[in-house]
Amino acid sequence: MSGPTLGLVGFAAVILLIFIRVPVAIAMGVVGAIGYGLLNGWDSLGFILGRAPFESVFPVGLSVVPLFVMMGVFSAHAGLSRSLYNFVTAFVGHLRGGLALATIGASAIFGAICGSSLATSATIGKIALPEMRRLGYDDRLASASVAAGGTLGVMIPPSILFVVYGLMTENSIGKLFSAGILPGILGMLLYMGAVRVMTARNAALGPAAAHVPWRERFRNLFAIWEVIALFGVVLGGMYFGWFSPTEAAAVGAFGALLLAGIGGHLNRASLSAGLVETAHTTAMIFMILIGAAVFNYFIDATNLTQSLIQSVKDLGWNRYAVLALIAVFYILLGCLMDSLSMILLTIAAVYPLIMALGFDPIWFGVMLVTLGEIGMITPPVGMNLFVLQSVSPGLKLETISKGILPFVGADFVRLLLLTAFPLIATWLPSRMQ
Repeated sequence: MSGPTLGLVGFAAVILLIFIRVPVAIAMGVVGAIGYGLLNGWDSLGFILGRAPFESVFPVGLSVVPLFVMMGVFSAHAGLSRSLYNFVTAFVGHLRGGLALATIGASAIFGAICGSSLATSATIGKIALPEMRRLGYDDRLASASVAAGGTLGVMIPPSILFVVYGLMTENSIGKLFSAGILPGILGMLLYMGAVRVMTARNAALGPAAAHVPWRERFRNLFAIWEVIALFGVVLGGMYFGWFSPTEAAAVGAFGALLLAGIGGHLNRASLSAGLVETAHTTAMIFMILIGAAVFNYFIDATNLTQSLIQSVKDLGWNRYAVLALIAVFYILLGCLMDSLSMILLTIAAVYPLIMALGFDPIWFGVMLVTLGEIGMITPPVGMNLFVLQSVSPGLKLETISKGILPFVGADFVRLLLLTAFPLIATWLPSRMQ
């Protein structure tokens, strides 16, 4: 069996193991170790197993992961999500589908201080779902708006996916963060457009809430000063060159702790719970990084990447046709695994191909995260769908899946717009100091 063929078999083996519920880190690590041993001998494998775990978690840039995770955890403990939801509801709740619009808007803003799709879906879902049900919203629209809105947490910075992509491909994390702002806003507007289309066709899906006076709206605006301040300092500091992404993460984590303390939400129990949650999430991410490192050594040894690049050149296809094929591959893969694992599993093989085709690496990072967002809400393994079931145990997966289709359609529109107008992703990074 040739090296590239063995590499393809390795990919298939990892996907099969994940499909039968083997943890992603274990699946990649085991397949990578066995494959490397078969290619280069078991003595060489011993050296790789001693080297890969250290190399995968050693880079100082990875210190942003636990810090941004901590920022999101303690922002949730500070009760910022409730203030955000009330603020957006005050402005759009009186429209048809207004609470669904508010859910998406609040998710986008909360994602700016969280960086996690799952955390955004769970946090906003606990607030939004009971409110929408109380007003008589159809479960399909209510649940789908939470699931779709949650995906904005990995596009609007700070984003763990952008951090991992930046480190794996040696691209600027700060530029990736700024690149995600406009596509994140575009995604929010397209999701809101999907809600408006659905409720225009069937008003019973999302009844309008009571109109809120302007005085109450401004009161809710003043209630979210903490979010505005935290987001402004963290992202503004990186954009204007005041501090690096690592320093920004430290400032954000400290700011979230400070806000939780000022709001009276920080005590011994909540501090302990927040630190444990941060440690669990960070350990999960680092374990996947270690498994991916072992697997990537195997992929490098198979020469699969070089074979793919040569095969694409031999086909003579337009580069956008190749990009469309890669997008379909990621969408199908996203149906089977979470977005972080998907990126780590494939980036070593796909990224050199993208560079050989002449695409901008920052732009492709935004495209990749967008494809990851689609995977988060696509059955059968859309992670946000399962998070919603845990938040609302009586909710059926079939119900969420039926409601999510218009939002997936909105994501496809976003992919087309990003492809047609790359400046949506590249303009802000080009303006960074």
